[in-house]
Amino acid sequence: MSTRESMDYDVVIVGAGPAGLSAAIRLKQMDADCNVVVLEKGSEVGAHILSGAVLDPSGIDRLIPDWKERGAPIDVPVTEDNFYMLGEAGRVRVPNFLMPPLMNNHGNYIVSMGNVCRWMAEQAEELGVEIFPGMSCSELVYDGNRVAGVVAGEFGREPDGSEGPSYEPGMELRGKYVFLSEGVRGSLSKQVIEKFDLTADSDVQKYGLGMKEIWEIDPAKHKPGTVTHTMGWPLSESGAGGGSFIYHLDNNQVYVGFVVHLGYANPHVAPYMEFQRFKHHPMVRDLLEGGKRVAYGARAISEGGYQSIPQTAFPGGCLLGCSAGLVNVPRIKGNHNAMLSGIHAAEAAMEAMKAGRAGDTLTEYDTVLRTGPIGIDLKQVRNVKPLWSRFGLGASLAVGGFDMWTNNLTGLSVLGTLTHGKTDAEATEPAAKHKVIDYPKPDGKLSFDKLTNVAFSFTNHEESQPAHLKLKDAAIPVEVNLPKYAGISQRYCPAGVYEFVEDKGETKFQINFQNCVHCKTCDIKDPSQNIVWTVPQGGDGPNYPNM
Repeated sequence: MSTRESMDYDVVIVGAGPAGLSAAIRLKQMDADCNVVVLEKGSEVGAHILSGAVLDPSGIDRLIPDWKERGAPIDVPVTEDNFYMLGEAGRVRVPNFLMPPLMNNHGNYIVSMGNVCRWMAEQAEELGVEIFPGMSCSELVYDGNRVAGVVAGEFGREPDGSEGPSYEPGMELRGKYVFLSEGVRGSLSKQVIEKFDLTADSDVQKYGLGMKEIWEIDPAKHKPGTVTHTMGWPLSESGAGGGSFIYHLDNNQVYVGFVVHLGYANPHVAPYMEFQRFKHHPMVRDLLEGGKRVAYGARAISEGGYQSIPQTAFPGGCLLGCSAGLVNVPRIKGNHNAMLSGIHAAEAAMEAMKAGRAGDTLTEYDTVLRTGPIGIDLKQVRNVKPLWSRFGLGASLAVGGFDMWTNNLTGLSVLGTLTHGKTDAEATEPAAKHKVIDYPKPDGKLSFDKLTNVAFSFTNHEESQPAHLKLKDAAIPVEVNLPKYAGISQRYCPAGVYEFVEDKGETKFQINFQNCVHCKTCDIKDPSQNIVWTVPQGGDGPNYPNM
């Protein structure tokens, strides 16, 4: 067994997204001598960042007030805000005045969060933060009952898990505090939540699958700053919830995104195919025809909101950003809250370290997260998602809209706080109860098959390593999920990772982990909860350009 070297820091941060980088920057702003390291599993900062994104600048305003002067890539202000209900061939615009003020995008910016994070990393490094990309954090390090660090940079295992000839054991990076900012359903965050029972007093977490393409379109159709959201078709036909976004950024590019709530009952639903079908709606087709798709990606989105936030402080560390589930679902925004969570965590840790503390539970962080701007932002929209899950789109728009208005105007809700009920895995019903959905074949112009699109995520995994998608029981896919749920993994995965193949008259379950874009949908939606998403070796996965 190879021995690991160890390095000590004041704060160890896992994940170079908006939350982790905000925490690193804030720590250095408060104390230039604070020893901070950020570990990022992507090949570079931004490689694994996928977000809409319309950015509410409240987080970056607080962190770096002079971000404009510093040249932040935040320069396409929202100029037009549209919301449509779609039918198969038509659309109805929902007037903006019916929307609660919190839904207004005036003052927000259309951005590439990947590029914003690249810029934030530069700001952090100028302050002296150490950032190591290509460093997957595969294990937690404990001192007694407290998280004391992580193992990062393990390389060279054989497909069977044994140590190969070029095996590198990685390093232990230890800290007085460890911040987990891994994004949605992070593998270490999941372990910490389970070990310390951090969800004991919170509702179940709910999720969506967000898929996104970048298109270069005809300049004559391009309107920088235009934001369009839709609901209705095609999901109205499959019984799933969700909607779309179309954002016009600069350089004749548009972000075309589609979100499917993962609480759908019918296992024949294929979220990826719903997205491809959506682009054939006349409104979308007219925009994209004559253009070309230049990038694709997918990742899960936390949708549980205020009532689903776990305890965010644990012995030795904190959960930040999407690891804690801080997305405002009606606004489709979480980056501002991610940044604010990083700021709050940094300030709590700095206060503790100056008082001579280390490795304890930063309850001050959890308190300010729930009672400060993040809690206020999420609390007033807390009933929209459970209304949608229970009663459908109409109730969500009518009752949820009324509830947001009363919260906005009075700070109170006549509904109290509704619960979500089942997890997304539990919501899945047997295939026999539902009709098969016949999706149109992609045309190769507006719509594409999975493997063609995955090539535009620039995903790469070293094939000689163990598969990072683990089965708790290898028999369940063929013996349970295939007969009972019609092999649902073939459809919920937006990257063609899972297949049922015939081999000498026997059906086998095949995992094409090389295709994985790290969306975590399998870990969330698998009805048997049999798939565990773990990190591959560092630097592997998608290499998103401007997501």
